[in-house]
Amino acid sequence: MPLIMGMSVLLACQFAGELVARGLTLPIPGPVIGMVILLVALMTLGKVPSSLRMTGEGLLRYLTLLFVPAGVGLMVHFELIGADLWPIVVTLVASTAVTLGVTAWVLARLQAGHARRSGRPGGKA
Repeated sequence: MPLIMGMSVLLACQFAGELVARGLTLPIPGPVIGMVILLVALMTLGKVPSSLRMTGEGLLRYLTLLFVPAGVGLMVHFELIGADLWPIVVTLVASTAVTLGVTAWVLARLQAGHARRSGRPGGKA
């Protein structure tokens, strides 16, 4: 029964996210909005219910199976990918660099703010 309750919560959040995404014609996928809804609900609750934790751990156990279709797609479209290899490589490298830079900047800002609030030296941003 706990697994059914946990899965029901996940599916309800996904459904709510789909309703919001389609109702407001947002360019964000419904499941992403659903996970934000779930995050807000869990932050409000202050803990993760055991049924949701059990369901999440069960899904994570088989997460690697979700990479099989992507691997098959790479093999099936190998020639197409090879034709556009350099734009793909440049995009991957650039997006990784931008992501690392933004992450480092956000971390530095958060650490500086935390240092300022706790009264430690070096808290200037």
